Amino acid sequence: MNCKQKTLVLGLAAALSPMAQAEVFVDVIGDYEVSLEGLIQADGNWFDNDVIDLNGPANTTGSDGDDSEFELRRAEIILKGKGTRFDWVLGYDAKANKFLDTNVRWKLGTAYLVAGQYKQPNSLEELSSTKHNDFISKAMTTNLFAVARRTGVAYGRDEPNWGYQISAFGRELTRNLAHGGGYGARGYFAPIKADGQLLHLGLSVADYDTDADTLRLRVRPDADLAVNRLIDTGNLVNTDRQRTIGLETLWVTGPFKLQGEYMRSTIDRYPTPRASQPGGDFSADSWYLSGVWNLSGETWGYKSGVPTTPLPEDPAAGLWQVGLRYDRADLNNGAVLGGEESNWTVGANWYWRSNFKFSVNYVKVSSSRFISPAIGERDDDPSIFETRLQFYW
Repeated sequence: MNCKQKTLVLGLAAALSPMAQAEVFVDVIGDYEVSLEGLIQADGNWFDNDVIDLNGPANTTGSDGDDSEFELRRAEIILKGKGTRFDWVLGYDAKANKFLDTNVRWKLGTAYLVAGQYKQPNSLEELSSTKHNDFISKAMTTNLFAVARRTGVAYGRDEPNWGYQISAFGRELTRNLAHGGGYGARGYFAPIKADGQLLHLGLSVADYDTDADTLRLRVRPDADLAVNRLIDTGNLVNTDRQRTIGLETLWVTGPFKLQGEYMRSTIDRYPTPRASQPGGDFSADSWYLSGVWNLSGETWGYKSGVPTTPLPEDPAAGLWQVGLRYDRADLNNGAVLGGEESNWTVGANWYWRSNFKFSVNYVKVSSSRFISPAIGERDDDPSIFETRLQFYW
């Protein structure tokens, strides 16, 4: 982000900060109530490296002496219009220089039809609001396999205890980002749904063209500002399609939430006679399990098959959370030895009033990856301390 962009975003934030509300009403234009939302996140990561310098030049070992990173993570502006039959949204992230949700939704009772760019129906964590993520970095499962936003058309239905969405999609709206056409579907069921009590079960599938016939699976060690990755398949050539199946569960009792997901992804590959480019399909999987406790006693809401974070009951004291997560990813399959990684993350969040969130996380990483016949497998077990300051409306 250049200086002019930063000044614009921060100036807008300062102008809106006294309003202290989740969204800013703009006007009624035609049949639509128009409102403005925004999100600004600033992150800091401190790395205690083991072998690879996580925030140094690619694949260098040790440390370059600069073991911290600070960055404006997101600077999002979202304009929304709510009508009787149709809703629309136009979102943009000035930090990433890309469009967010940009679509029109036709409301058909409890059913709906949406066209434009939207989050695809896979991954409970990805579908949840970014401003209310339980941990600073999404789990490796989500970062590896969630399709996130693409342009397309989807039909869905959201009942109080169940729902589904079916989607056909193509590329991301912003040029030179994710592409490859495909389809996705997700269904969920909540056999228990009452105040302070919830049991959610979900199943999803996404299948799409790898487009460029080359695919690379790699993931940061639960640290968004890390430059290097500890597990990495390298370039998988002669790829055709990627198919990911996901299982998800969520349990809420009072102020405690337990959440988990498992995803397995298969990449179909064209056969090749060259020994240097082994053919055969490739499969990888990842999962996580997390628990979060609202120390101040609030419980969660539930909407469209995802949990929602409440406002603090005492705005001056705020909403306090502590959480623990374990996530694991395995990128070894056949001749492809991308490595294995397991991470523990412990964190705390403080939601103050209606517009501010402060987060701290500590991540302990354990990874192993085959490097070469001479070196064999290399263990790399760093740790990372993370902070986030967030302002949103």
